[in-house]
Order: sequence, then structure tokens, then C-alpha cells
Amino acid sequence: MKILNTIKNNIPNSITCLNLVSGAIACIYALRGNVDFGGIYGYQIAFIMIAAAAVFDFCDGLVARLLHAVSAIGKELDSLCDAVSFGLAPALLVYNFMSNANPDSLLPFVALAIAVCGVLRLARFNVDATQTTSFLGMPIPANAIFWIGYCNMLYSHPECYTSAADEYLLAALVIAISLTMVCRLRMFSFKFKNFALSGNWHRYLLIAAAIVLVALQGVTGLASTIAVYIVLSVFTHSRTKREG
Repeated sequence: MKILNTIKNNIPNSITCLNLVSGAIACIYALRGNVDFGGIYGYQIAFIMIAAAAVFDFCDGLVARLLHAVSAIGKELDSLCDAVSFGLAPALLVYNFMSNANPDSLLPFVALAIAVCGVLRLARFNVDATQTTSFLGMPIPANAIFWIGYCNMLYSHPECYTSAADEYLLAALVIAISLTMVCRLRMFSFKFKNFALSGNWHRYLLIAAAIVLVALQGVTGLASTIAVYIVLSVFTHSRTKREG
């Protein structure tokens, strides 16, 4: 019986480790983003593995609750894996693109700000009890979603990145998006407590925007969706402050 309990308690952690494995594979292929692997490029494989990591990230918590196997170790393990899958992997996608476009430049190293701010975001989340119904700063999975969309545009249309000005603009965007993870802005959670329109209008609007943007822009629409999420969060936070 004790062995069965041990196995049961470690099922969620095993799923969390699959998140890490997926993220690690994404990192490997992110550094080979321009390589064609039989019709699919390395950056596309990295996208798929980050998406797989997100699925495992969702499932581990769900399984832990179903099995009543929630633990402090599981929470910490989840954050460590997220740092790789949603922090380091997107950072390497951006770094690979920038370094291939300009091998002699040191500016591509600015992409590591994505990983650094992502880790800071996770550390603050773990010690902040106020982030149950909303987030303080952009959650790190949303950061990964943004960079999947934006990197798809970069890798698919490298002609959009041909000048020194483009390089500095991308570096500025990296810093800006990284700072959203550690800023003090309250951003709404994606979780529905109920399905009433009055309390969830911003979530429904985000879902509708995501459907339209992805339909129009493909994978690149994911970046536009996160931009909408940021704008909606600013609006709802300002509205809440006025009403409060």
C-alpha cells in the first residue's frame, strides 16, 4: 500500500518532468532554428515542444488535484521546469535568430533577459500569496506564447530584419516584453470561476481576439493575442482602481 501511495504521489511530478524534457528539447532545436529537418525547421520543432511543455504544465496540476497529491515539492519543481520551457527556450529562439542574422554582434545576448526576468517572475509568484485571482506582471507561459508568435514572423520573413535599426528595435522589444513579467501591473488570470459575462467579459474578448488573430495571421497571431492581453489588463486594472 505504501508503494502504491508513493507511485500515486509521484505521478504529478513525473508529468512535470515531462514539461522539463519538452523544454530542454525545445532549447536544443531553438539553437538549430534554421536547420531543415526533413521539411520541418528547428524553430518549428521548438514551437511544438514548448506547446507540449504547456500541455504537461496544465496536466500536472490537474492530476495532482485529482489524486490529492499536491505538494510543496511539486510547486517548486513546476517553477523550475517552467523556467526552462517558457523562459530559456524562447530566449534561445530569439538569440538564435539574432545571432544568425548578425554573427559579429553582441546584441543577441540581450535575449537572455527573457530567461532572467522569467525566473524572477516565477520566484516572486512562489512567495506572493496575492496572486491567486490575478497576476502581478505577465505570467511566464504568456511570455512564451508571445515569442512563439513573434519568432514565427521573424523566421518566416527574415527580410523584415535586415538593418541595424531592426536589430535595435528587436532588442528593445525583448527588454520591454521581459519587463512586463516583473512589472507591478495587475494582469487578469485566464481561469474562469463561472461563465457569467459580467465578470468574464475580458476573458471572452481575449478568446475572440485569439481566434480572429490566429485565423488571420496564423501562428504569428499568438504574439498579437498577447499584445491584446496586455492592453486588456491595463484597461481592466485602471477600471478596477477607479471603481475601487
